[in-house]
Amino acid sequence: MKKKILIFIVAYNAENHIEKVLNRIPASVWDNSFYSTEVIIIDDCSSDHTPQRGITYKIAQKHKNLTVMQNPVNQGYGGNQKIGFHYAIKNNFDHVVLLHGDGQYAPELLPEMLAPLLSEEADVVFGSRMMKPFQAIKGGMPLYKYAGNKILTTIQNFLLKSSLYEFHSGYRAYSVKALKAVPFRYNSNDFDFDTDIIIQMIDHGFKIKEIPIPTYYGDEICYVNGMKYAFDILKNTLLYRLQKYSIYYCPKFDKKIQCNDYHSKLSFFSSHQFAVKNTKSGSNVIDFGAGEGYVAKALLEKNCKVHGIDRTQPENASTMFTSFSQADLDDVAAGTYQFDKNIHKPEVILLLDILEHLDSPENMLNVLRRRFACDTPTFIITIPNIAFIIQRLSLLLGSFNYGKRGILDFTHKRLFTISSLVRMLEQAGYTIIKIRGIPVPLPMIFGNGIIGKTLMGVNQFLIDLFPGLFSYQIGVIATATPDCEVLLGKASTCGKEILDTMMETKEK
Repeated sequence: MKKKILIFIVAYNAENHIEKVLNRIPASVWDNSFYSTEVIIIDDCSSDHTPQRGITYKIAQKHKNLTVMQNPVNQGYGGNQKIGFHYAIKNNFDHVVLLHGDGQYAPELLPEMLAPLLSEEADVVFGSRMMKPFQAIKGGMPLYKYAGNKILTTIQNFLLKSSLYEFHSGYRAYSVKALKAVPFRYNSNDFDFDTDIIIQMIDHGFKIKEIPIPTYYGDEICYVNGMKYAFDILKNTLLYRLQKYSIYYCPKFDKKIQCNDYHSKLSFFSSHQFAVKNTKSGSNVIDFGAGEGYVAKALLEKNCKVHGIDRTQPENASTMFTSFSQADLDDVAAGTYQFDKNIHKPEVILLLDILEHLDSPENMLNVLRRRFACDTPTFIITIPNIAFIIQRLSLLLGSFNYGKRGILDFTHKRLFTISSLVRMLEQAGYTIIKIRGIPVPLPMIFGNGIIGKTLMGVNQFLIDLFPGLFSYQIGVIATATPDCEVLLGKASTCGKEILDTMMETKEK
């Protein structure tokens, strides 16, 4: 079956160029034995006769595979692309090439733009004016634009850990499969749409290929505000990087990763390390919300017995836990969960980043207190600190961004400061033994080398001075006092023992 190719021409006030652009499309693209082609012009509500020129060309050349559309309201450069890409998806095209109606990019290179897609060598193809040194300047690119292009591309490559020659060419070809996978509908309607979609393609791991293209500057009108464009693309690139660090969230940079896609944090001081270090070797441990079992495995290496409880059981549970039970922790908190009969006399109970996910953390604490307080276990609890300085600054700026990970994880139902956590624990009948501020997991961002360790040291120093402000997480070690029901039972038993003793003495 032939591949379906869409040549999508974005046009705005291009009446002096559009016919030339159409004439320059190679005959082999209009009519090809290996793929079927449709050329679509989407005029973005031009004030000139761009759409009429396109229709005139269609009639004169008798091109049945040329479609001309016009937006009733101007959508912007990015908004126009959204419409064309949606057209490609809706009409089941395999590949789409973005071409400009002002002739700035060479239609003669359409076969070269399509070749890597058709051969499945790439998912995305960019035409680059920067692959050949100084070729862009020879083609008429002003020196200030050339320098700006190089500087911005260098910064973006650094932030995105990519190696593209150019981020700012508008000559692009995409597989429709790749377009379907990225949320381009959330992208900017302005010229920074092109940066947004590059970030998305890089983040999703699609194969990108660049090919050299000539530079052409003619009498076309430039609608790009250079300073605003530079600011917008740098802002978007930085926001993407902040989202990867779980500091910011925007749906256009959402890769649809699982919210429980967590990683081990045992190689540096963290909630994981806090739990492991404060659990004595050989302890009998219950790990609520055990996740992938990173902490449990480390505890097994300390000769502990670890019973994991979580909604889903990891595939390798047998190697990470001594035993495992599947349970919704909200059911545990509601008191409807029947604990495994093999669970008895735990010495340590782990609640690592769990309480904030529950409908009622108070109920969870009450259930665990009633069930285990008489066994006198140590409770090790960690929780995000909503009073962390980044969240405070965000609120100061009027921002409150939930995301896939971090303090404002989408699945967090409750938010805590150090004082509110302590208050909840004390009201639930727990005695605080130790409180420790836990720093940002910076080695996950900067690596566990000198930079990551130095920044962790700085964060820990600040935590020692102002724990409520600089703690990313809060670590607590506590014990639970027996609740009234247990104490009543013990009092009743003691009273009966006293009565029995008195009766025995009287009989004697």
